[in-house]
Amino acid sequence: MKNLSGLKAVAVKAINTEVTAVARLVHAIDDEFIKCVGLILRSKGRVIVTGIGKSAIIGQKIVATFNSTGTPAIFMHAADAIHGDLGIIQKEDLVICLSKSGETPEIKVLVPLLKEYGSSLIALVGNIHSYLAKQADIVIDTTVAEEACPNNLAPTSSTTAQLVMGDALATCLLQARGFTSDDFARLHPGGSIGKQLNLKVGDLYINNLAPEVQGDDTIRSVIVEISSKRLGATAVLQGRKLIGIITDGDLRRMLEKEPDISLLKASDIMTASPRTTHPDTLVIEALGLMRQNNITQLLVVGKNKYLGILHLHDILKEGII
Repeated sequence: MKNLSGLKAVAVKAINTEVTAVARLVHAIDDEFIKCVGLILRSKGRVIVTGIGKSAIIGQKIVATFNSTGTPAIFMHAADAIHGDLGIIQKEDLVICLSKSGETPEIKVLVPLLKEYGSSLIALVGNIHSYLAKQADIVIDTTVAEEACPNNLAPTSSTTAQLVMGDALATCLLQARGFTSDDFARLHPGGSIGKQLNLKVGDLYINNLAPEVQGDDTIRSVIVEISSKRLGATAVLQGRKLIGIITDGDLRRMLEKEPDISLLKASDIMTASPRTTHPDTLVIEALGLMRQNNITQLLVVGKNKYLGILHLHDILKEGII
């Protein structure tokens, strides 16, 4: 194994090289870029993204970002395209081709075929004088001065530039489409993001018991209720009206302060005007309220009626935090 000294400097240089490459892309946001956004917006078909090698991998990520932000897209590997996958392309689709050199053999075979299909061709290319750039309807320049690789060979800065330019296109498209967080939630029903945008308090609290005591109940009754329902708290009611909350922390503080608890009632130790939430509130918003007030439970109230308790553990189980 070679000496590992000096590798920190190598890593820092790689990062700085890629930062410089990305910063240069600002100058590539020109009329051609805006023309590209407009072409995609007006298209009645899909965006077919193609490339080969590392560019193909970046193309797959761009497709995923497009699809998740409201722009229908499909990935087509350039090598597979010339061996049958051209059938993916439909009449009104347009094609984005990623290539650093713009001169690879597969691209040179593919481009004339795309022309025959009549597809609009957008080139994300690192050589604006290349075959691909000259054949494209729109050229988006992703040229980099050097790769982050010490030998200036492995695709590093160039693929990062492609990735960032793809993100720039996607964000412009979602802005132009008026793509909202509700649209995002519709396309991301699963996972942590989906839960943050979709999961409501009503989806969680119903799995819990609903501890409650009356204001004039004894402390013994309060302890039994909190212990049996296993939520670390109980609502305090006056009839059916919510008047407070008692947590296990309240019980500990009471025991430290009161030598004789036999005459105490629930209303004597409760916290009045407790923090509440509604079944239709997003869980992520309820979590924010918990954090803001440094609490682990929220009483759930709907139509002025106490319904149950949402506990921090319920949210943790969903993997939202």
